Amino acid sequence: MIVLGLTGSIGTGKSTTAAMFHDFGVPVHDADATVHDLYRSEAVAPVAARFPEALKDGVIDRKALSAVLAQSPERFRELEAIIHPLVRAREKAFVDAEGQKGSALVLLDIPLLYETGGEARVYKVVVVTCDPATQRQRVLARPGMTEEKFALILSRQMPDAEKRRRADFLIHTDEGLEAARKQVEEVINTLKGRRD
Repeated sequence: MIVLGLTGSIGTGKSTTAAMFHDFGVPVHDADATVHDLYRSEAVAPVAARFPEALKDGVIDRKALSAVLAQSPERFRELEAIIHPLVRAREKAFVDAEGQKGSALVLLDIPLLYETGGEARVYKVVVVTCDPATQRQRVLARPGMTEEKFALILSRQMPDAEKRRRADFLIHTDEGLEAARKQVEEVINTLKGRRD
């Protein structure tokens, strides 16, 4: 079974691209969705112990947690020490289950793939990219997004140019959905050894 990693900076279209792989029948493990689920389950107690102000109604409130981290960015390490092992455990269970089902190809959607050494756990890496102006426009159009938040997020992500340099495959999302879908299909066909 081929384990493919997918990453890309905020606003490049990574989630849309992951959905395209899913539409082509590739099982997808979404690290972000896993984190959101963990904030309602296993991660509640350990995160609340370190970030008590983030606990609301028995779950971790992401807005409250973000506010703490915006004030003290150095505390991201504390949070990651709790969250990353839990996400990896879920990811491993996903890969093992898909292997038992006989899946030929699976996708791990990991926003901080390079930043966390995730490339060591995958066969190849797909980087989703777009031009900086498009990225900025997409991100700042999100509800509640500010220039400051955008800058903080970018400061924690490897520069897009470096991700592109390291990538095995690139998906450019500023040429429209159909063009991106075609690129996704080409990646799948290449990995499955098909040439249509």
